[in-house]
Amino acid sequence: MSTPDSVALIVGLGNPGPRYEGNRHNIGFLVADELADRIGGKFKAHKSGAEVVEGRLAGARAVLVKPRSFMNLSGGPVAGAVKFYKAPPESVIVIHDELDLPFGTVRLKRGGGENGHNGLRSISKSIGTRDYLRVRFGIGRPPGRMDPADYVLKDFSGAERKELAYLIDLCADAVEALVTDGLEAAQNRFH
Repeated sequence: MSTPDSVALIVGLGNPGPRYEGNRHNIGFLVADELADRIGGKFKAHKSGAEVVEGRLAGARAVLVKPRSFMNLSGGPVAGAVKFYKAPPESVIVIHDELDLPFGTVRLKRGGGENGHNGLRSISKSIGTRDYLRVRFGIGRPPGRMDPADYVLKDFSGAERKELAYLIDLCADAVEALVTDGLEAAQNRFH
């Protein structure tokens, strides 16, 4: 995926503030934090309306992005970062929670629908395309008749938290594979 001048714009989705830190909806932020540790950088406020870390990830130029807006309004800060860094849509990688995958499952794809995910819908609308890469982290379906909107804003369960550090690391590895090896090779490795 990478050429000498190209940049991978890696977006972790979540909601800002301590109230949401451990929520299922914030898995994108958690993976972005792991990637920032790997780069050796700290997130800093950026004029795009996001927090960013610039550096090299697995030898490739990368910018990590965490929108400072709420999830449903992620598109504005992402579009601002895309414009600022002159990143074409095919170099944008969005890390997000996925209700339709069992907990801990990591799946990679390019484009497609948003499956009711308002953060993805906002990004697609703001950058004018759905043709960006997605790293989908399975959070499973809500139990019983719980509203999915309530479920994604709940913290991971105790049993899930026991596996979470490993799964965040695995998801970060999948992002690195996307950046260095491209979609098909990364899918072959992680699916």
